[in-house]
Amino acid sequence: MSLVLDAAAQDLLFREARTANTFSDEPVTEEQVQAIYDLVKFGPTAFNQTPLRITLVRSPEARERLVKHMAEGNQAKTAAAPLVAILSADNEFHEDLPQLLPHFPQAKDAFFSQRPVREQSALVNSALQAAYFIIGVRAAGLAAGPMTGLDFAGLQKEFLDGDHTPLMVINIGKPGEDAWFPRSPRLEFDQVITTV
Repeated sequence: MSLVLDAAAQDLLFREARTANTFSDEPVTEEQVQAIYDLVKFGPTAFNQTPLRITLVRSPEARERLVKHMAEGNQAKTAAAPLVAILSADNEFHEDLPQLLPHFPQAKDAFFSQRPVREQSALVNSALQAAYFIIGVRAAGLAAGPMTGLDFAGLQKEFLDGDHTPLMVINIGKPGEDAWFPRSPRLEFDQVITTV
């Protein structure tokens, strides 16, 4: 095989990893979340920007407020997951660019002075970071259940502000009983890859 990553790691991160639909009641610790972030923060983005923001929903009161914004099919598993994260894009990410891009601090104003440009860049790059976050959850030996079946406007009003655009909600924890649906098909190489 042409991959450097060993087969067990490939399975953990990709081939055997699935979206969990049930979770055990084993808690997800702050130390685990810190370790996940400390790994995935190194994923590449344009201009080294870091627009992803993660809101951890731990309290029962906050969980109740969140569940009411989830689609009906996502409510029970969101209520039962050990940890739930709201992932959003910070549309004012450019304020951090002088720190994150010290060799080119003027990028903040040269490229991102206009809000529509920032929103587009924040959306693309926070989506990249969200994918890294899911892989990081898997690297921690946990399962992730990313969901976009929700009332985005309601979620934003309840938990965020006008400068943050919600991307998804992710249930996190050790898989429970009957956690997996059957693996759905994937497109093959020739259906996706074009060489020019």
